[in-house]
Amino acid sequence: MRVLVTGHQGYIGAVMVPMLIAAGHEVVGYDANLYERCTFAPAGKLANVPSLRKDIRDAVHEDMAGVEAVIHLAALSNDPLGNLNPDLTFAINYRASVRLARIAKEAGVRRFLFASSCSNYGVSESDLIDETGELNPVTPYGQSKVLAEQHISKLADERFCPVYFRPATAYGVSPRLRFDIVLNNLMAWAVSQKLIFLKSDGSPWRPVVHVEDICRAFIAGLAAPVEAVWNQAINVGSSEQNYRIRDIAQVVTEVVPDCQLTFAGDAGPDKRSYRVDFSKLHRLLPGAVPRHDARQGALQLLEVLKSSRLTPGQFEGPRYQRIAHIRHLIRTGVLNSDLRRVPRESTAALTVALN
Repeated sequence: MRVLVTGHQGYIGAVMVPMLIAAGHEVVGYDANLYERCTFAPAGKLANVPSLRKDIRDAVHEDMAGVEAVIHLAALSNDPLGNLNPDLTFAINYRASVRLARIAKEAGVRRFLFASSCSNYGVSESDLIDETGELNPVTPYGQSKVLAEQHISKLADERFCPVYFRPATAYGVSPRLRFDIVLNNLMAWAVSQKLIFLKSDGSPWRPVVHVEDICRAFIAGLAAPVEAVWNQAINVGSSEQNYRIRDIAQVVTEVVPDCQLTFAGDAGPDKRSYRVDFSKLHRLLPGAVPRHDARQGALQLLEVLKSSRLTPGQFEGPRYQRIAHIRHLIRTGVLNSDLRRVPRESTAALTVALN
């Protein structure tokens, strides 16, 4: 199947593309590549596939030539980045995503797999919330994903099959590794400083899922019978991997012993707290049941972090923190305020600042 993957050079996309190719698919990439200077060398190189270097806001019908399915990953990804400019978050994650789905449908694309999020649940008092539960997003990022799902669903018909995958918080190694997600960040502090550095009080519930398991869910979604997944929301993860943040910290201490627990000066309760039921994924796409747990992911991270010798200034800096990187691109004149590239990009200053 010829598959167009938006955000193919991001944290998830960089892992997904080789897995799609291994599964026999022909991949076309589509990415503004804002994070081109954020590659994490110890995790390997990005796959080389035909691609369009474009902002999804600029998509046109011609971009879909010969495409049979779209996997739409591109977004302003995670809650802090979404808060940077809520209007832009809605413009990109919501309106541009709906427009992209409409263009894909008009171009004859049959299947549209949308990367939504468990952030849609925001705050939930339920023991375990499933796809039928109330959506209660508390950030522009989560709100934008909910709106995108709702409006893309209106396009569904016998010719167009949208599916909304809601992954838990990702972890694991990628060539475009991020350290602004909880397990990855805790492991970086533990390996480099022998610290378990918590930025909240550790009480919120959060499901987590390995980045490779997210990719396997999307690949299974391509192969599933249309009637099984048509216009469906599907949580991606496993019910056994619902953790309090302090429990994730405990996993890290088991992998990197003799660490000291410390809290950020402004650490307090995170208003995002939810436990998620993933049984629908197991029922509809049994081949996509996650194969990793947090401990295995931490061990995988341990190996690459030991060889990289990153410092806090690096993994808390603009190369591996999405919001810090975007702010740096704006400050150095690479992007303008609406996150579009300024034609006269000064790459030398940026490269020095990120190294």
